[in-house]
Amino acid sequence: MLILGIDPGTQVLGYSLLDTDGPKPQLVVMDVLYLRKIADFHLRIRKIFDTTQRIIDSYHPDHLAIEAPFAGKNVQSMIKLGKAQGVAIGAAISRDLSYTEYEPSVVKQRVTGSGNAAKEQVAAMLQSIFGFRDLPQYLDASDALAVAYACHLEFADPLADIRSQLRPSRVRKSRKQQWTDFVSQNPDLINN
Repeated sequence: MLILGIDPGTQVLGYSLLDTDGPKPQLVVMDVLYLRKIADFHLRIRKIFDTTQRIIDSYHPDHLAIEAPFAGKNVQSMIKLGKAQGVAIGAAISRDLSYTEYEPSVVKQRVTGSGNAAKEQVAAMLQSIFGFRDLPQYLDASDALAVAYACHLEFADPLADIRSQLRPSRVRKSRKQQWTDFVSQNPDLINN
């Protein structure tokens, strides 16, 4: 299966292609569509649509994995980001490509083990997994790879997320930490 990963953006859009045929997934391409020089927002959206279709027509991916917009403080930015995502999905649908949307925290969790990982941590983990020499100039490219890789992991083991939540924690607390937790949970039992 060839997965197209997209990290939508209206200034920089990351994309990657991940070939999951074989024993280990292989990075095919990881790049960005740089849109900052296009002043007109409508032309940026058109460029996202056209470029997404061109990538699909060139590589013939089997599936699109796209990152969902995260909840931010700037409503206007969120609306623009949602438009970029919608246009990329529309381009995929126009080419009969199926898609899956992933929350940023889910992508980070699957790639690094922490849903709160920084972009740099995600990029470093992907560099370790895929062995590329240098981190990309724009981490939007590695974010797109992270989305594609998270999709691959889901397809490879769709129950992995559920199993990880059911496993008991293997972290053993020190006796001091156990006592501290007990005191904070039972203040009525402590005499001053």
